[in-house]
Order: sequence, then structure tokens, then C-alpha cells
Amino acid sequence: MSYQHLIVERHGPVGWLINNRPEQLNAMNNAMRDEFADAWIELDRDPAVRVIVHTGEGRAFQTGVDVQEIATDGVGFQRYRDSMENFDVHFTSWHQNVWKPVVTAVNGICCGGGFHWVADADIVIAASDAKFFDPHVSVGQVVSIEAIGLMKKMPVEAVMRMAFLGKYERVDAKRALELGMISEIVDPPERLRERAQEMGETIAKNSPAAMAATKKALWGALELGLTEACRQGAKQIMALWGHPDQEEGPLAFSEKREARWASIEREEG
Repeated sequence: MSYQHLIVERHGPVGWLINNRPEQLNAMNNAMRDEFADAWIELDRDPAVRVIVHTGEGRAFQTGVDVQEIATDGVGFQRYRDSMENFDVHFTSWHQNVWKPVVTAVNGICCGGGFHWVADADIVIAASDAKFFDPHVSVGQVVSIEAIGLMKKMPVEAVMRMAFLGKYERVDAKRALELGMISEIVDPPERLRERAQEMGETIAKNSPAAMAATKKALWGALELGLTEACRQGAKQIMALWGHPDQEEGPLAFSEKREARWASIEREEG
């Protein structure tokens, strides 16, 4: 598919989803929001893609909803009423049930709604000049879904601090690493995409089926209590029993060669 506000590329086993409104600091207008829904599915359904990297063009990764569009088009936030009332949203990999590993590579500014893609990624890396802040309350809006998602990976008070200080405090990459918001800083910043591709290629060496089941088990655990999460995790282990990758992995290890993994098709739902 072709997109107006996104770039979709494939480099070997790594699929790339690139925010492409650099003049608007990659703010998400209504059209871009709809394109995300299709782009995640396109990459997830492509059997040649084993890992997805998400990043941005220009000096910002993502700056959330396009406030200029909201303020001037006569529709405002009402366009999102149905999706919020029914929690029927489709713009991140989590919303779209993407079971391939997702790496978010933060270049430059990430603020407000941009945290959706930080919270919903499996791994987040950032350029050394990245800056994080949440201006919602500074423009009269509620900090909610993306911050709730961040609470699963970083201290609650750190999320609260960003929420209430709004645009008046910015978190640099070093502090983001200390808080667990990201797991790696890339320096110099110009090497971010190279490093993300390297990481993607490394992840892609592993069994696609095993990684999909692992992701379902680990993300599913966030929804449940400890005992039930472990029960559901056991089901994901059993779901892979009999899969050719379970035999191929030990055999490749024994024979001291690279494994030849079976391809995996996207499951609906």
C-alpha cells in the first residue's frame, strides 16, 4: 500500500514504519491515524518481515495529536468520541494485535501522544539527543491512556511527574534510561537507524513462532494476576508443542549451524 503520512520499508527481515510529517514534527492528524491502522497490519501479515522498527523522519519521533488540526477544522476532538467511548482505537501495534517484535527508535522529540508508541513497543531505544515530555495538561487536555501504559515499565511517580509538570519539564535520554522508559541510548544520534536495523536483524535470527508465543504470554501477563498469568503462559508454551521450530532449534544447536525457522502467518484477532 501507499501512504501519505507514513513510509513503509523492508530491509531484509526488518520492516520499517516511519512517521512522515516532519514539518509538523510528525504530529498525528486524522488521516495519519487511519494509515497507522493499515500499516501495522501490512507489516504484520508480511511473512518476510520478522521484526518491525518504528521511528520518525526529521527532528521529532512523534508529538501526538495534531493540535493545529483540532483547533481549526471545526470538528476538534469530537471526531474521536466514538473511539474513546468504545475504546476502539487502532494506531499502535498493541491496538492491532501485532505479535511480531516491535522496536521503537526515538529520534529527537517525543511528547504527549507520542508516548503511545513508547508504551506499546516491546523494546525502545533512543538517540542521545532525544527529549521526552508530556504537555497535555499545559494545553487543557487529560493525561491518560499512554501514561497508563508507561506505568507498566517505569516508576509510577516518574509518570505522575511528567503528567503534572507538563511542558515545563523535559526528560533527556539519560534520565529516560534511568527510569526504564528506554533500554538503550544510541550515540551519535545519526546512528540510530543503523543500530535499530542491527537489533532487528539480531532478533530476526530467533524462531518467529516462539517469539510470537512469547509476546502473547508476556503481554498477556500484564492483564492478569500472577497465578492466572502463569497459567496462561503455560498455555502458550503448549501451543508451540509439535511446531517444527521446537525440533529445529535443538537440532541446529547440536549440529552447530544456523537454525532454519518455519515462516509464520499472522493470526486474526
